[in-house]
Amino acid sequence: MKADGLAGHRPPGICTVFALSQSRHPFTSSEPMLRIHNSLTRDKQVFVPIHPGEVRIYVCGMTVYDFCHVGHARVMVVFDTVVRWLRAQGYRVCYVRNITDVDDKIIERAARNGEPMDALTGRFIDAMHEDSEALGVRPPDHEPRATQSIPAMVDLIQKLITNGLAYQAPNGDVFYAVRNFPAYGRLSGKSLEDLRAGERVGVDANKRDALDFVLWKAAKPGEPQWDSPWGPGRPGWHIECSAMSETLLGSHFDIHGGGQDLQFPHHENEIAQSEGAHGHAFVNYWMHNGFVRVDNEKMSKSLGNFFTVRDVLARYDAEVVRFFIVRAHYRSPLNYSDQHLEDARNALTRLYTALKNVPSVPDAPVDWSDPAAARFREAMDDDFNTPEACAVLFELAGEVNRSRDAQRAGLLKALGGLLGLLERDPDAYLKGTPAADGLGDAEIEERIRARTDAKRTRNFAEADRIRDELAGAGILLEDAPTGTTWRRK
Repeated sequence: MKADGLAGHRPPGICTVFALSQSRHPFTSSEPMLRIHNSLTRDKQVFVPIHPGEVRIYVCGMTVYDFCHVGHARVMVVFDTVVRWLRAQGYRVCYVRNITDVDDKIIERAARNGEPMDALTGRFIDAMHEDSEALGVRPPDHEPRATQSIPAMVDLIQKLITNGLAYQAPNGDVFYAVRNFPAYGRLSGKSLEDLRAGERVGVDANKRDALDFVLWKAAKPGEPQWDSPWGPGRPGWHIECSAMSETLLGSHFDIHGGGQDLQFPHHENEIAQSEGAHGHAFVNYWMHNGFVRVDNEKMSKSLGNFFTVRDVLARYDAEVVRFFIVRAHYRSPLNYSDQHLEDARNALTRLYTALKNVPSVPDAPVDWSDPAAARFREAMDDDFNTPEACAVLFELAGEVNRSRDAQRAGLLKALGGLLGLLERDPDAYLKGTPAADGLGDAEIEERIRARTDAKRTRNFAEADRIRDELAGAGILLEDAPTGTTWRRK
């Protein structure tokens, strides 16, 4: 294999976002540098983009046969935060997140529902977009769908056959010959012998080796199919991402991300496919976010212990859910529970309360020479250490509560915005949205006026009764010399 023969290769027109975007240059080498924990090398490395000032990043997206759960939300929020930070530091970023809209589970679900596959996937793609927008996740620059990328997959499979790394089996399927790629196992740290000893893949008589994985599946009755040199059929899952990333980012790019569960075999297989086809490095930095856990088990549809994003958003403000995700380091396990979400809600309320107490919070660019801003940047440059970055926000909130200083409040708001937080009007956030059976804003204001009148006539028992009644409905009152304000719990 060539060491890095096409390290700078980017075919013309692959990612037009570079030509369209405008931004300042990144920090110079004399300033703090971003370090990323690279799953491939298992350590933190200084981030050096292939093309100065540009970052190409691909993240494995959703398989759209059901609603997104909190584990999916974590992937979306984590890499949205990564991209926000890269752009804030002046990089021109091309962000690609794919959609898998054909695979075994999708075909099975559509058949069970008695509906066309594209009707099923279209419905859940729309739902995914609704969920991601609610969570403050900005759309990727490109969102390719597997079904729209079949020709690129066919081309890639053909290259692998030509290179002696793939073969067509007697049943028409095309398999990748794992033992013909000596570097297999680098990402997962598994040797071929270890993999064989722990082999859990079902035995398939059509494979030459139990470790081989499918690239193209021969057509079966009732399943979607496309033409190929090996007969009609459909792609295997792993080849999809290799083809879509190459089409939009080139055959060698900067960052590839996804959930920890994809590290093996999906990402391991992507490396084998892409490097086997092109003979040079595929991705420089691999990033994997940790699992979301419920009762110490990974949240997943297969285990039936998942909570859909929309179920959670019916009970919690979307920004609370985003903050719940961001306040944990992306590589750490994230323990889902109502108590943890309540803690996140209370913590975010403290930040918004600090902003609410300043009459006019300015919108201003971050002064990175400010000590608080410098600590925030140091945290984010240390493998996107959002827990430390959030700690800086709480330090600033404490300063703002003591000083009511508008400039400090502006810095708090600006730094929060880099995490996708604190971008709403504080009063609107704190008042929130009433529950279906809760008090509306007008009713609350009317009762506060009645309480004010009771206090004016020294009817303190009635004033206390109204306060207690509102508290029982989840409405907290805050008395100040300028009047009474309120917020929902």
